[in-house]
Amino acid sequence: MSTVPGYPVWAQEFARKYFSKTLNQFILHGNVRDLVPVREGKTHSFHRFGSFLNDELFGTRDIVLLFDRSGGIRFRDQQSLTDLQRAVQGYDKANGTEFAGKLPKDPVRVFALLENYFRLRLADGKSIACVVDYAETIVPMTDSASAGSEDRTALVYLQKWAHDPLFLASDFTLVLITENLADLNRALVQSPYTASLHVGLPGDAERTAFIRQFTDAKTYKKISQVPVEILAQQTAGLSCVNLNAVLASALENKSPITFESLSQTKKELIEAEAYGLIEFVQTDHSLDDVAGHGRVKAHLRAAANALRNGRPDVMPMGYLVAGPVGTGKTWIVTCFAGEVGIPMVKLKNFRSQWQGVTEGNLEKILALLDAMAPVAVMIDEADAYLGDRNSGGDSGVSSRVFAQIATFMSNTKNRGRIVWFLMTARPDLMPVDLKRQGRAEEHLALFYPTSPEERQELYEAMRKKTKLSLSDPAYVPEIVRQEDRILSGADMEAALTRAKFKAVAEGLPAVTPDVLESVFADFIPPTYPEEIELQNLCAVMECTSKDLLPEPWRSMPRAEVAERVEQLKLLVR
Repeated sequence: MSTVPGYPVWAQEFARKYFSKTLNQFILHGNVRDLVPVREGKTHSFHRFGSFLNDELFGTRDIVLLFDRSGGIRFRDQQSLTDLQRAVQGYDKANGTEFAGKLPKDPVRVFALLENYFRLRLADGKSIACVVDYAETIVPMTDSASAGSEDRTALVYLQKWAHDPLFLASDFTLVLITENLADLNRALVQSPYTASLHVGLPGDAERTAFIRQFTDAKTYKKISQVPVEILAQQTAGLSCVNLNAVLASALENKSPITFESLSQTKKELIEAEAYGLIEFVQTDHSLDDVAGHGRVKAHLRAAANALRNGRPDVMPMGYLVAGPVGTGKTWIVTCFAGEVGIPMVKLKNFRSQWQGVTEGNLEKILALLDAMAPVAVMIDEADAYLGDRNSGGDSGVSSRVFAQIATFMSNTKNRGRIVWFLMTARPDLMPVDLKRQGRAEEHLALFYPTSPEERQELYEAMRKKTKLSLSDPAYVPEIVRQEDRILSGADMEAALTRAKFKAVAEGLPAVTPDVLESVFADFIPPTYPEEIELQNLCAVMECTSKDLLPEPWRSMPRAEVAERVEQLKLLVR
């Protein structure tokens, strides 16, 4: 253990807890299928995870054995295997078993055999380390009522070893390895006799060292147009194994790494690493491409400038973006990501019908977000997506998911590193826990265009988006100029698409003013006046800055707005 200062953080924490002599059972979770970087002076060496445990962390132990369901019992050296086989012969005679001919692989019989062996060798003064891989297949997440006999028996063995006086007094360590902590039995994870240590993804320094070790400087220039330091920064969120794939592919295929190819490769690797549970939001747009919402755009531009100037400390932990349907909530958030130049991801459905899988999926996602920072996270329809701590009917899964997300969002070390955007048309349905200061701190409100300038700006934006070819490009439909007609961006897009269809149906080379006028006159957008008014007023109630509210809502008394909201809720019901 003399090289502990060069070990990763999790390994140093492991050593500290081990030397405290109060614990002998550890759970390693997270990036456990990757290489382990070990700093040696100014350089790094990289070890396979299993080799690091065997040769580095437990290098001085007399006996190091590994177990998983597939491979059964394995030892670091042949001498230890021979020693076990001698002990098994005695076990067979005492218990009437025949394990000497073929060692068992099922956990219950393996643990019974190992307990006898451990007690014999610990009594002889031997030091032992036992590593159990794929621990989620041995003590899976399940409740006591539905757990099988084998699962319960395996759990009892592990819990017994964790506080057995002989095991605690001797030099004995048990390590359980799993990718997701949520996949393990909760009784084991929450036991005071067990320590859980998260193995993180490599940081910038480790990725830089890995790239330099992969190839020499001359060869690197041939396979990459991206400088080493920039490549290390741009690959945040990738493991050493992923990074090796990127470099090896460039070397073998003689296809140099460019900024464009790197962005696409990173997107594919991280989406695969997250089991397809996150999706990168690709955008070449900026806030200049957003029509209307002038005050909100100015506010977001100030935030983007703060991030670009290295001031993440002034950023809110997250944003709640509220407003009626069709006001461009998703679009403005997407354009913000393009403005600031950081990746944006969208969380996909991580919920599963199988117990424990939902929490495991979310744990994987949050670990990746932490490693990818800086990153923006978009959650659309947040009121339905996130649930709340009172959710029931699903064995408490929704409340646990809510607690995981709320805890992660409130971690102040992520201020400016992970920017949350929660979007909803009904912010009143979201739990206060997520909307409070320290989580989604800034509440922005978006509304339909009201001024002639905003309506024309929105019309021009939708005309470009639909690639509308006009016989008179300067022509603006009369309805767009009318102040008594409220059209959302979605409404205008739908109407302009109809105009294109009508022009094609009539055999016209371009959309004429007459076609535009007839289509807009005929167009009847879906109308739900009570719902839209309710969504408007809920956005007004949630907005945390009076300056961001347009008239007449800015000057409306809060009590009057609140009273009208309650009336509308009754009407909508």
